[in-house]
Order: sequence, then structure tokens, then C-alpha cells
Amino acid sequence: MDYDLIIVGGGLAGLALAVALRRTRLKVAVIETRAPVQPAGWDARIYAVSPSNARFLNEIGIWQHLDLDRCMPVRKMTVHGDRGGDLEFSAYGSGVGELAWIMESSLLQRELWETARRQGNVDLICPAVPAQLDIGDREAVLELADRRTLTAKLIVAADGADSWTRTTAGIDVDFLPYDQMGVVANFSTGQPHHETAWQWFRADGILAYLPLPGEQISIVWSTPTDHAQELLALDPAEFCERVAAAGNYQLGGLGLVTPPAGFPLRLMRAPNTVAHRLALIGDAAHTIHPLSGHGINLGFQDAKSLAAVLAACPAHIDCGDLQWLRRHERARREEVVALQSVTHGLQRLFGAPQTQNVPLAALRNFGMNLFDRLPVIKDALTRYAMG
Repeated sequence: MDYDLIIVGGGLAGLALAVALRRTRLKVAVIETRAPVQPAGWDARIYAVSPSNARFLNEIGIWQHLDLDRCMPVRKMTVHGDRGGDLEFSAYGSGVGELAWIMESSLLQRELWETARRQGNVDLICPAVPAQLDIGDREAVLELADRRTLTAKLIVAADGADSWTRTTAGIDVDFLPYDQMGVVANFSTGQPHHETAWQWFRADGILAYLPLPGEQISIVWSTPTDHAQELLALDPAEFCERVAAAGNYQLGGLGLVTPPAGFPLRLMRAPNTVAHRLALIGDAAHTIHPLSGHGINLGFQDAKSLAAVLAACPAHIDCGDLQWLRRHERARREEVVALQSVTHGLQRLFGAPQTQNVPLAALRNFGMNLFDRLPVIKDALTRYAMG
């Protein structure tokens, strides 16, 4: 089977790219191991979608079909340092409707999947497992585990941080483990959250409360691996108490809605995100610390950028041409490097063991309080973060 491009990975970034190409002449295949399913109850995988990416999802016809009863706007965010520093961000104060939208990964993925399935220029090849990849001068050949063979002008790696496609193509990346895990879970709360998100920089990591519909929240606790494993081993009642206490009982008592899960945290940088007949997007191209909540936002912007570059490719130019693909790489480099640098710097400033000395802690918390008193700079940063 012949295609213009094959997207390996039917996650959020890969599917967003396929849907964003709906009005092009390009024939697209998406390779995925299994179709998305709706979990019972609430999905523990929660994302904060920036306003710019909400607009992108609206442009490609996704947003208007989402069940907004399962989404929650963030109108306010409060950040607490580890020694008295405080920052507050307000949508009203910045002249915008919301700072972000909190929603389930499965909600987004199912709608993207169904939209792609209805597109005339997209084939969803699922279940399918890639087995061999040969990238030649004129085409790329992808062989599946069931011996089916696909050819394309361009292969897009959208198969996660441990990308089989990237590794098979011989693209080297740099991993920096943080020796931390992200512990996630959903809770019911004793008090309403008023569409507010909270973040605490603590001696044992960074804890975030993200509002969900109703009196519910999702949490991400980025914490040293030993502490994360301790948290994951607690019985539900004790785990709820530990999370409530760590958040200074901001929302009263907590009740567990979804069991906690943990995943290792690491920074991943790719010196190049394009090569001959190959492009990397989403976590296959970069990972960042979750303290900023921008991981999926970078992936959506990758999809938007690559779709624009491919849509603008004239018929007489090969869409897998390296020089043409470098337009996408150049367009994405600044934002990715900036966010990786900022989040990595904040993690080192607050999270590394050597930063727990009193003078440095006092200085960084003084900086937070000073920044909070500079509304022009703070609003400019808020608008940049929202896209």
C-alpha cells in the first residue's frame, strides 16, 4: 500500500497531525497497536490544554465535538514556594477567558480517532505493530509484524519517548533522568475548587492540584522515586490523607476516585527532529518535566506546524525532502528549547537535593514574591504560556 506519509503512533500528537491534514491532497496512514477505549469512570491521565491549542483543536474540527461536561476551565492558578513565596495568575487579570482547560487524555484521543476514521484521506491501520523500517532515497518502506508492507514518502514518528521508529531510523537523543516519578490520581474534594489550580514547591517535590468537573481534582506529584514508591504503596485512606496534608488541606478532605499510578520523569532532547524522509513529533521529539503542564501542548503545536509545512508543499516537491522538512524543525525549535530550559531550570532550582539550603531557598522565594508584584511582566508571561 502506497501513502504520502505514514504516522507511526495513534496517540494525541499523531492523530492531531492526521486530522489537521484533512483538507490536503496527501494520503495518510496511521499505525496503532490498539484503538482508544473509554475507561470506566474518570481517566487518571489528565492534560492541561492551553488556549492556543484549544483554538487549534477547534480549527481542525475536534473541540466542538468534545463533551465539555467532562472538561474544566482554569480561571486562576496559585503557586506556593517552599519558604513563603507565592505567585497568583488570573484569567480575569490577564484579560482572557481561561488559563487552560483540564481534560482527560481518553476524551481527546477518542474524538481525534473517530474524526480521523471518518476522513477520506486517512487509513487507520489497527491493530498493527511495526517490525522493520527501511528509508531509501525515493521512499520509505515499513513492514508490519503481520508481513503487510507499506510505502511512503515520509515517516512520522509519533510513538512516544521510547520511540521504536526513531530508534530504528538511527536518530540519537539525549536522556536526562530526574530520579523522580510523577504520581497521578483523581480525588473528590471536601470543598469546591472554584475553577482554580494550585501548585506547591515542596522539599519532597512539586505537587499540583488540577480542577475537574464537580467537586473533583486531579493531582500530579513530581517527587523522588523512593518517596513516589512509598506513596504508591499506601492504602487509599492514608494516600488521601498524605495528599490533602501536602496541599495544606486547601480543599478539605479528599476521597480517592481513581487509583494512583506513577511514571518516571526524564528530560529528552533530540539534536535534530527531522531527517531524510523522517519527522519526529510529540514525545518522540522531546519530553519535559511536567511542572509546567506543557507536554501535550508541545505535541499539538508540533502537529500544527508539520501539517502546515506539508500542506504548503508544492506537488512537484517530495514531502519527505529534508530541506523542506527543516522548515518545520526551525519553526518548532525556539518554543521547545525555551520550555525545556525553563522547566529544567525550575526543577533544578526547587527539586535538586543541593538546593535545599536556607539562603538559596530564601532567595528563590523572595524572587517569587517580587515577580508577583510586577503585573506587567507577570501578565506577559501568562499570555506567552497560553500561546
